[in-house]
Amino acid sequence: MKKQSLTQLISASGWILLWLSSSEAAASNLENLAKSLAKIRGEVETLQTQLDTEKDKHTSKMTALSSQIADLSVEERRQKLSIEKLQHSIDKMTENAKKSEQSGEHLKPVLLSVLNDYKSYTQTGFPFKTEDRMKVIHDLENNITHQVMDPNKATNHAWALIEDELRLSKENGIYQQTITLNGEQVLAEVAKLGTIFLFFQTRDQRSGMAKKTSDDHWKFEVVEDNEEIERIKSLFDSLKKQIRQGYFEIPNPLRK
Repeated sequence: MKKQSLTQLISASGWILLWLSSSEAAASNLENLAKSLAKIRGEVETLQTQLDTEKDKHTSKMTALSSQIADLSVEERRQKLSIEKLQHSIDKMTENAKKSEQSGEHLKPVLLSVLNDYKSYTQTGFPFKTEDRMKVIHDLENNITHQVMDPNKATNHAWALIEDELRLSKENGIYQQTITLNGEQVLAEVAKLGTIFLFFQTRDQRSGMAKKTSDDHWKFEVVEDNEEIERIKSLFDSLKKQIRQGYFEIPNPLRK
């Protein structure tokens, strides 16, 4: 009987030890689980902070883009107004030519008036090959003033000049022209996008763009930001490959 009781006691002790061991293992597992949860919670909080930061950056970027889009819309309206003025000059010249008797004396003041408007537009407008365009106007003015050219021929020539100007507003391409950088005349390669954007690259590896000043004039500025330099380079590469349509990231010369 005593032997049986001793056996039962030993058996009970074994169960107690097994239960204690299981409890310790469960406690250890719970502790590990708590540590894992704490680590995951920390990672979630870090990711949430990063997400909030990215949201703020996105909001700021969209605000900046909206402002730039508004600037571009204003500039586009200005360009449209200039084009409308040129079109008005063509219409005026056509109307006066029809009213006149095709006499040189009648056509001369009309032509000189139209060319004067065109000259003012060229001097203060988009800085693309300005000197070349001004020279053509001056030559035609001199021919009309000194009666070197027949008035009818001069009318056709003036009409063609203004139509060329309208065409410039619709064309994109790469050209060469002399630009002024820090008071120095420099031969540069320019990428013209309509009559709103004009970017340049020089032989000494400078890149930049034409920007409008506060007094409504234009000047060429070198860009220093590496990302903007790469965007200008990418634009030139695309235009040289005859890629004239698609999505392009370019610096915004309208940004203050």
